[in-house]
Amino acid sequence: MVLAAREAMRAAIARWANPSSPHAEGRAARAMLEDARARIAKALGWEGDIILTSGASEAIRIALTRTRCDARLVSAVEHEAVHRVASDAFFLPVQQDGTVLPDALTGRLGALGAKAPLVAIQSVNNETGVCQPLDRLAPIVRKAGGLLFADCAQSAGKAPLPDADLIAISAHKFGGPPGVGALLVRDLGVLEASGGQEKGYRAGTENLPGVVAMAAALEEGRGWVDRAADLRAHLDGAIEAAGGEVVARRSPRLATIGAYRMPGVAASAQLIQLDLAGIAISAGSACSSGTLKTSHVLSAMGWGEAEAGQVIRASFGPETSRADIYRFVEAWKRIAESARSRAA
Repeated sequence: MVLAAREAMRAAIARWANPSSPHAEGRAARAMLEDARARIAKALGWEGDIILTSGASEAIRIALTRTRCDARLVSAVEHEAVHRVASDAFFLPVQQDGTVLPDALTGRLGALGAKAPLVAIQSVNNETGVCQPLDRLAPIVRKAGGLLFADCAQSAGKAPLPDADLIAISAHKFGGPPGVGALLVRDLGVLEASGGQEKGYRAGTENLPGVVAMAAALEEGRGWVDRAADLRAHLDGAIEAAGGEVVARRSPRLATIGAYRMPGVAASAQLIQLDLAGIAISAGSACSSGTLKTSHVLSAMGWGEAEAGQVIRASFGPETSRADIYRFVEAWKRIAESARSRAA
């Protein structure tokens, strides 16, 4: 968590009360909550409504299960949280570079024949960092009479929001605390209400300290993303120089994620050895890396099972330093050289 978020969270905890309570403390908590909501909207440049949630996964579930639509179309590289909820949706393929081709979207929407489809296309992939061309895809969805849902968990607070009808965000991805996020909705009329708090769209006591900290993290700005770009560029070059492969090297990628293949060494073996070196990385999505399944993202991009099983994912946060990158590169080289020696 960035320092501003930590301080804001401590202050909110000290003054915590249930924002739905009618007493003075509750009214003060409500005022604090609504102030934070307004600050989040301003920091993101969002003019629609904001439904506060426990994170992006809950926001995704609300969007995919309660949006009024005739059919659902989701890209093949969406986060596991999307595929779990929309397992019966129609799939939209991607190119080898991980992006959705506008012509492919037009064709799938035409074949779907739905009057009001909901199309889920993430802004940035959580495993590869590949950015989707939503500026070109959004008009196609609108022309088809559909609604665009963008999972922006990886990009919110780091890049401008896309022109989407519904957007999911997660605070811990931009320096806020875990366990809090939001669903941004351009028009609440497209959602079916469920009762409870958040204007009747999400039940449960709001996480006031988390929401206040989320607002503070967004207001901190994204200057650290520029630093991450330099660090990731250095890591990309070092991995390639050491005989590794950068996933989606020529694709537009967000600077805070990098995916790397070490030929001949399973990702699980890399994880163990890097962990022993005090380096925390994952294989694919951190949400599913413990399953040891082949990444559905890499499979959709045309990677074979063996090669995909040699890919690890590194992420860069506000506190990642150049020293961290040097340490990672040296450990990566040791593992790769050891593997080559055994093979020889």
